[in-house]
Amino acid sequence: MSASTSASQQQTTPDETTPPETNALLRSLAEVTQRSQVLWQDYLARQGSGQAMFHDDFGIQKAFMELTNHLLTNPYQLADVQLHWWMDNVNLWQNLWLRFWGANPEPVAHPSKQDKRFKHEEWQQNFVFDYLKQSYLVTAHWLGQAVQHVEGLTPENERKINFFTRQFIDAMSPSNFALTNPEVIEETLKTGGNNLIRGFTHLIEDLERGEGTLKISMTDPNAFELGVNIATTPGDVIFQNEMMQLIQYRPSTETVSQKPLLILPPWINKFYILDLREKNSLIKWAVDQGMTVFVVSWVNPTSEYAKKDFEDYMLQGPLAALDAIQSITGEKQINALGYCLGGTLLAATLAYMHANNDKRIASGTFLTTLVDFSEPGDLGVFIDEEQIQALERKMEVTGTLDGKDMATTFNLLRPNDLIWSFVVNNYLLGREPFPFDLLYWNSDSTRMPCAMHSFYLRKMYLENKLCEAGSVILAGVPINLSTIKTPLYFVSALEDHIAPWKSTYMGAQNLKAPVRFVLGGSGHIAGMINPPSANKYGFWTNPANIDASPEAWFASATQQDGSWWSDWKEWLVPFQGKQVPARSAGNAKYPALESAPGSYVKGR
Repeated sequence: MSASTSASQQQTTPDETTPPETNALLRSLAEVTQRSQVLWQDYLARQGSGQAMFHDDFGIQKAFMELTNHLLTNPYQLADVQLHWWMDNVNLWQNLWLRFWGANPEPVAHPSKQDKRFKHEEWQQNFVFDYLKQSYLVTAHWLGQAVQHVEGLTPENERKINFFTRQFIDAMSPSNFALTNPEVIEETLKTGGNNLIRGFTHLIEDLERGEGTLKISMTDPNAFELGVNIATTPGDVIFQNEMMQLIQYRPSTETVSQKPLLILPPWINKFYILDLREKNSLIKWAVDQGMTVFVVSWVNPTSEYAKKDFEDYMLQGPLAALDAIQSITGEKQINALGYCLGGTLLAATLAYMHANNDKRIASGTFLTTLVDFSEPGDLGVFIDEEQIQALERKMEVTGTLDGKDMATTFNLLRPNDLIWSFVVNNYLLGREPFPFDLLYWNSDSTRMPCAMHSFYLRKMYLENKLCEAGSVILAGVPINLSTIKTPLYFVSALEDHIAPWKSTYMGAQNLKAPVRFVLGGSGHIAGMINPPSANKYGFWTNPANIDASPEAWFASATQQDGSWWSDWKEWLVPFQGKQVPARSAGNAKYPALESAPGSYVKGR
């Protein structure tokens, strides 16, 4: 034990004269101090072995050096921003003194209605905290203006500069610091500092759980159990191979539609986002509408899957599932639904099947799906040749991309909601994260095989080859999306940061088949997991052809109340066939192997 550890324990050792609550506080402090020493020593050991060396894989330094050079060559733009920032601060000081003397001047800066960081009443009522808030908002605005519209920057560096400047702005919010957050100060006074000790304990626990990397707890991991209070729709695994398990859900109606439904979720995440709880489960809702529902549950790959490619997911995913479904139901056609990357796979599979004169899919539904990656939104910040090479070097060692790396990327797209709100709640307020099924799923990340992920980043995001006829070859077949004749339903989300709706719209335009495009409210997850009973968000429809620009389509679209689920159900009717008696799970060739949600989804 080090001398510093011994000293800290001597200073925090309880004695008989100390009040019990103080003894408990000191014991907690001693424990977290000792645990932090272990983490610090582990960090120093990694430094010595070279494992923790800093590499600028994102190219941030290079991008900001280019920004600096261009700002120096055009000082008038920077001077104009500084002048406006100074004028706003003068007005803010004047307002501060007016409030001090009892006046109520109009604020210089307002947080947006969606900004939850400044909801505590002291941010409005206390003139000191109101000043901190407005000073931050003013500086954030003009700092953002300073790096925008700088002439001469490459598009790649412009995206990086804007993105990482926003990350810096969000990180520096006064709400993220104990001494400038009125709610934290109030809690510290009320608990005598116990909230900070609890918060420090939470921080140590998250560092230990992440093995030295901060893995922020977003929810109580012990509050949910797959198959018990989450992913509970009754069903059976009726087929499995090395890539996936195929689940058939038990009917809840006496008759069902003739043509079954196959759902292809993304393998970046686990399938039960579509089956969180009974009241918001798309799977349960589809079963209750009289559909025979099959769902692919992808394996969470290990290093043994390093060479598995995109075509392996196609051959052993939807194509293998089609064989099993045809045998079980006796139907020659099914309807298929793909979510996010599962939708990209579905599009490629439809083109592959067309080339082989395979007509077993009667209709295709795409949820927040990119097939045109020319404008990938903020995710494009993380995708260039330099960063892909860095990822490939990392994946060559492990065989996969760790799920926590992917999760960190997605969390950075919404840092205030998915990072800083938990920093404040868990570490500053010292509170336990709230049990929330969606965040439990969000924390249940999966790995990605090296070959598949490299192919996906290069051929889709970096080169955008899926849109070019014959540029992507799967199992020896050149993929041409324009040959797809199957009727298609595209649904996207207005606030989607992962698959921006205008990009999904442009992808739908590349498919020459009949397309119905629908735009839901909210984001990538909430916009899709939106049951009619919730009556939230609404959606936009437009019967016009999608040859128009996204802006023109939206300008003439009609907003509808409720959920797109009901619209999709109506669209699907012509492709479902007649009503037939409800089907039991599996058959002699494909017997039930285990109950849903199966074992693959439990792999961590």
